[in-house]
Amino acid sequence: MAKFRDSAAPVVVDFDSVPRQAPSESAESALPCSDSPVVDRSIGDILAELRNLTVDQVERVLKHQREKGLRFGEAAVALGLASREDVLFALAQQFHYPYNPEEKRAASPELVALNEPYSPRAESFRAIRSQLMMRLFAEGEARQALAVISAEPGEGKTYCAANLAVVLSQLGTKTLLIDGDMRGPRLHEVFKLQNQAGLSSILSGRSDSHVIQQVPGLPSLFLLPVGTTPPNPLELVERPAFGMLMRELVSKFDYVIVDTPSAVNGADASVIAARCGAALVVARKNTSRVGLLEQLVASFQGSSAKLAGVVLNEF
Repeated sequence: MAKFRDSAAPVVVDFDSVPRQAPSESAESALPCSDSPVVDRSIGDILAELRNLTVDQVERVLKHQREKGLRFGEAAVALGLASREDVLFALAQQFHYPYNPEEKRAASPELVALNEPYSPRAESFRAIRSQLMMRLFAEGEARQALAVISAEPGEGKTYCAANLAVVLSQLGTKTLLIDGDMRGPRLHEVFKLQNQAGLSSILSGRSDSHVIQQVPGLPSLFLLPVGTTPPNPLELVERPAFGMLMRELVSKFDYVIVDTPSAVNGADASVIAARCGAALVVARKNTSRVGLLEQLVASFQGSSAKLAGVVLNEF
């Protein structure tokens, strides 16, 4: 999918209620609470509950499993009592890994990291995550947000930002995805969430506290949409309020990812990247123009924003 180079009804979260979390608490927060233990369940138990298998059907699967030397899931699929999707879902449940079976998918098919977590494209996003963990989010480093930017529209910037946020949240850490593209917001559509209020409302001083929404099916992922598309997006992100907001959000979440407008549409992306502290450039195979991409990368020379890398998107 990419190479790295040097829905359901939304759950609305009170913006002011998002707990402050120190960097050292990140790993600890991913562990189950002592008063809410995680119960290990076998694949068989999960499949039996998922497909309402009778006692006789479970016995048939167990017999076939013993005779053929298969795993329970493989035996259930062979007997037509479960599908491959069922087994993947059961496996994800056993390892406490968010995964949407095909019949339960409500979010956009663009969310390959959520809908197809075992696919090569999802694995590519995990590879990008690993690079960012080493380059940008290393333990002991000062916290900073990451702006996802591109030179032109249609290069896959929103696609990459959304899936990167998903794979970061799958670590069990609190991840916030911000739609900073106040010229053409789309993340609320990708996640099938509301867009009545959001970033523009906060920056213009018109928002109530209910602006950050939890993404259904991903308890560690939150979205701050744009809200009303403003007539002055560049002025809003250039105000001191935007920098103050980013510092506050970085202190409350383990990871903050910001989608941005394309660079050809204005200086928004550069300003947002400077406020975030780091940027990831997205280019698209057979689409991006080399000259514009070179200009965008060169613009980081002397900037306060660190260039984390360039992703070559093939989709």
